[in-house]
Amino acid sequence: MANNGNLIEVRNLTKYFRAGARLFGAGEGVVKAVDGVSFNIRRGETFGLVGESGCGKSTIGRCILRLIEPTSGKVNFLGQDLLSLGSDSLRRLRLDMQIIFQDPYSSLNPRMTVGQIIGEPLLIHNRGDDRKSRQDRVAELLRLVGLEPDHARRYPHEFSGGQRQRIGIARALALKPKFIVCDEPVSALDVSVQAQVVNLLQDLQEQLGLTYLFISHGLSVVQHISTRVGIMYLGKLVEIASSEEIFHKPLHPYTRALLSAIPIPEPDHRRGRVPLPGEIPTALNPPSGCNFRTRCPIAEARCAEEIPQLVEVAPEHFVSCIVVAPDPKK
Repeated sequence: MANNGNLIEVRNLTKYFRAGARLFGAGEGVVKAVDGVSFNIRRGETFGLVGESGCGKSTIGRCILRLIEPTSGKVNFLGQDLLSLGSDSLRRLRLDMQIIFQDPYSSLNPRMTVGQIIGEPLLIHNRGDDRKSRQDRVAELLRLVGLEPDHARRYPHEFSGGQRQRIGIARALALKPKFIVCDEPVSALDVSVQAQVVNLLQDLQEQLGLTYLFISHGLSVVQHISTRVGIMYLGKLVEIASSEEIFHKPLHPYTRALLSAIPIPEPDHRRGRVPLPGEIPTALNPPSGCNFRTRCPIAEARCAEEIPQLVEVAPEHFVSCIVVAPDPKK
C-alpha cells in the first residue's frame, strides 16, 4: 500500500484495553479494540472507515491523533512517527491535525460562547497578534461554515444540532489543519441536515485542500463522500478499495453482507439479502483464525487455524480472506 502521495501511513496499529476481573474471580482480560491495522491516507482524499458499532473505528481515529495512546504500531504523518514524539513536538504538530466529534451536544462547552469555543485553539497555540485579530478570525470561520459572525456572542444551547456541528467544524478549522478526523460527524443529525453537513465538508475540502479520515456506519454517506473505503470487523480491516469498487464489486463476505442491508428507495427492486448467522463475537475473546469465520457463509475448516492477511487481488483492492483471496506468499 505504499504511495509517495500519502499524508498518513498507519502500520500494524494495535490498541488493547484491560478489562476488569470477570465472573467467579477470573483474571483480567484484554479487549483487542484495534488489532494490527495498516492503511494509508493520501493527500487531499477522504478515506472512509466503515463497520459495526464497537469494531474499533473511532479508536483508530483517536490513536492516530494520540488522544488515546496506542499499544503498538506506527503512525507516520508528514514524515514523522507520531507515536515516538515527545509532548512538545506533538503539540507543534497538532496544528495540522484536528477532529470533528460525533455528538454536537456534548462536544461543545455549554458555559462558553461560540466565539470562545472557536477561538480557544487560537489562544492555546498563540495564534493571532491580539484579541481583535482573533475575533476577526472567528468571524471568518463562522462565515466559512454558513453561520453569521454575530453568532459568536451566543451559547451552544441556542443552536440546533446541525448548527452546533457547524460550530464544531469551525473550531476544527481554526488552526488551518491539513488533516481532520471526522468521527461520525453526521450520525446524531436528521437526514436532511446530514446532507447539508456532508456537502459543507466536501466544499471545505475543495477550498482548503483538506484530507479526511471519515468514520461512519452509514454506508450511503460514506459512498457519497469517500475516495477510498476501509471495511472493519472486530478490530481488523477486512477490505480496502476505492469507493466505486467497494460498492459495486465487493469481495469480502462481510462487505457483501453490509451492502445487502442498504435500503433501496424503489419498491419494485429488491436486493439479495445476505443474512449473517449467530452473534457478533466479543473483542475480549475473539475467535481463533479469522475473526469473521463464526458468522461467515463461506467459512471453511482452515479458517479457524489461519489468520488472513490483506492481499491485493486487483489494483488498489485489498481483501483479508483466505477463501476469496489466498495469500500468494503461502
